[in-house]
Amino acid sequence: MADIPYRFERTRDTASLHAEYADLATAESAEATVAVAGRLMLRRVQGKLAFGTLQDPSGRVQLWASADRTPGYEAFCALSLGDWIGVTGEVVRTRRGELSVRVDQWVVLAEARRPFPDKWHGLSDVDTRYRQRYVDLWVSEEARDTFALRSRAISLLRRFLEDRGFVEVETPVLHPIAGGAMAKPFVTHHNALDMELYLRVATELYLKRLVVGGVEKVFEVGRTFRNEGLSPRHNPEFTMVELYQAYADYGDMMAITEELVAHLATELCGSTKLGYGGRELDLTTPWRRATLTELVEEHAGVQIDVGTPPEELRAVAEAHGLAPDPSWGPGKLVLEIYEKTTEAELWGPVFVCDYPAEVSPLARAHRSKPGLAERFEAIVAGRELANAFSELVDPDVQRARFEEQAAARLAGDDEAMVIDDDFIRALEYGLPPTGGLGIGIDRLVMLLADVPHIRDVLLFPTLRPEQA
Repeated sequence: MADIPYRFERTRDTASLHAEYADLATAESAEATVAVAGRLMLRRVQGKLAFGTLQDPSGRVQLWASADRTPGYEAFCALSLGDWIGVTGEVVRTRRGELSVRVDQWVVLAEARRPFPDKWHGLSDVDTRYRQRYVDLWVSEEARDTFALRSRAISLLRRFLEDRGFVEVETPVLHPIAGGAMAKPFVTHHNALDMELYLRVATELYLKRLVVGGVEKVFEVGRTFRNEGLSPRHNPEFTMVELYQAYADYGDMMAITEELVAHLATELCGSTKLGYGGRELDLTTPWRRATLTELVEEHAGVQIDVGTPPEELRAVAEAHGLAPDPSWGPGKLVLEIYEKTTEAELWGPVFVCDYPAEVSPLARAHRSKPGLAERFEAIVAGRELANAFSELVDPDVQRARFEEQAAARLAGDDEAMVIDDDFIRALEYGLPPTGGLGIGIDRLVMLLADVPHIRDVLLFPTLRPEQA
């Protein structure tokens, strides 16, 4: 490693070379010298001539070395696939029409000491792709495209919200109380204060404090943590955007959701009509609105609601393979039946509206339907993409809801919330009518990139320990 330079002055990337010299004629020289750098991904040696493929993040270009012009020709021919090199030379187009950089000078910038997969085979083991993303990104154009799309999606999302007057903020990741969602948190300890802290399960309660503080339109794109299992749509840490708007309700949140997703689809995929998993997915607005119980009736053929006698709900649940817990109330039973029979069947997109209040402790009671909350989930391709409420603004009702959650927690529900006295104090200063929305960024990118697993859109997903 002693001969590795401290820097290399690159004058072009491969994409700019192809753009600048697109009109260069076959077997002609541009009579221009450039310096390029990247990994050597392919190489073939033909006696006194050698050809290689240099790859950088923008693309690829051919290298053309010759025994009579290239210093250290034999060493160049002995380079390993994956070696980083810098090359200085003249831009030419070969007799076969390939734009190339003639290797007049070259230097090794980093050695690939492990065998590097070639273009044709790539990383065939899926687990290795996720565990060694630093290799996968070089050998898989699909992986590079997916993460470029993810970056653009988040950028466009921010611009969409900023153009509508939303202010981006950052709120704490370490929370003294785990709140804002029904989820099991990760627990840590702060030594200096000798106190337990929790990695946030949601940004909701801090963002609503900001609405109390007069920030009428606020959002955060942030990492969120839930101590749950792994699945094609779950990772213990994931990215969400949460936004809150004063003087709005869950109807306004529906409009923002469908407009935002349709906008991203158009900008990134060229249309609101996509293919996902081999099926057509039409994100064109407006999306269907239907109540949770209407959809259960459509897909399971049963009529239920929160007013159905609990014994009838338990019978329906058991008939569909559920084992109801004795502590479940009517609202919980209705939700479990829906999730078992209906959610995965909703290709959508559809706004599933009016959830039981029992399972919506932060949502405002429905203005005309007792026992329900003004809450929706946006379901697309059989999975939840977004969750939204007309936010609960009454501090007395919120305290009662927290107390119900605390009782459920004492009864053994480790995903139930606890009482957050400071949040209630904030509500006592006055929270105006407010609409709130959370969208899973990872699941949104899965749809736009047409990939089946959340690991495909996370650069470094959580994995089981590597086996020796």
